Parts: sequence; structure tokens; C-alpha cells
Amino acid sequence: MSLPLTELPDSARVWIYGLQRPLDDEKSDALRTNLLHFVDHWTAHGAQLRAAIDIIENRFAIVAVDEAVVETSGCSIDAIVEHMAGIEEELDCSLLDGMRVFYRTDQGEIKSCDRSVFRTEAELGTISKSTPVFDLTISTLGEFRSGALERPLHDSWHRHLVNKALKSS
Repeated sequence: MSLPLTELPDSARVWIYGLQRPLDDEKSDALRTNLLHFVDHWTAHGAQLRAAIDIIENRFAIVAVDEAVVETSGCSIDAIVEHMAGIEEELDCSLLDGMRVFYRTDQGEIKSCDRSVFRTEAELGTISKSTPVFDLTISTLGEFRSGALERPLHDSWHRHLVNKALKSS
């Protein structure tokens, strides 16, 4: 059963999928519809999950589940990953690459790159300690609501990727 994110508690479990490139509004709406349909039928051991989705800035798909009602299972998590893999193929755009880093440029554009390119950007000075990065590892809706998705590099785990590069610059 799909609900608005606002109806789920802060304790709801969250998965955030970053899109390799931004979607146009039409594709973003199609992704939203696709995910709403999925969560309307998403179950764990036959029990309907109380879930919500959102698309943020045409770059991030947010999926949240209130596990106080029904806990997700290995099979239900496999189902969302398999579904996202299908979407990835349809869009011809990476959604499941955990090695990608997402950050906001000084011009406000969201970029994504692999970790080695991110390090190189730090060495070149394109990325600094204050560059906003997106932490797709947050696990609760409360963290998302508190602004933990986007924060300065120096306040995120991402700093470990570039500490050496930032110290030498």
C-alpha cells in the first residue's frame, strides 16, 4: 500500500537510489508511477508493506517502509532490488551502482561520478570540504527529514574518499 512519505514515521526504513543522470520531468513522472504501482503490491511473507516513494530533484528515488507494521524480509528486499534493476534497464541509466558519488556543484547542478573521478576532482580543487554531497546510505526517514541526505563533504563519510587529496591542496 503506497502512502505519502509524510504519513510514515521517522523510524521508517529508507532506501535511496541515485540515478546516474537526471531524468526529464516525463521520465521522472513515469518512474514515480512505476514505483507507486510496485509498492501498492509489495509484500513480505504475504503481508502488505506500508510503504511510500518519492523522486527528489529528478535524481533520487526514495523508497520507505514502516517496519513497525510489517517488517521487510530478504525476499521483499530482493524484490525491490530486482524491480530497480528492471527500471535501470528501461531507463538505460544506473540506479544500483554503490560506487557512484553524488555531489552538488557551485552552480547547483547535481553530478555523479565514480569514486576515483571524485578523488581526482578533489585533487584538482573542483571539490572542496564544503562541497555538498549526497549520502545514499542513510537508513531512516528521520535521517532523511533532518537533511542528512545532502550535507557538506566534511560532515559526511565521503570525506574518507578524498582526505589525502584535500590535505595536499
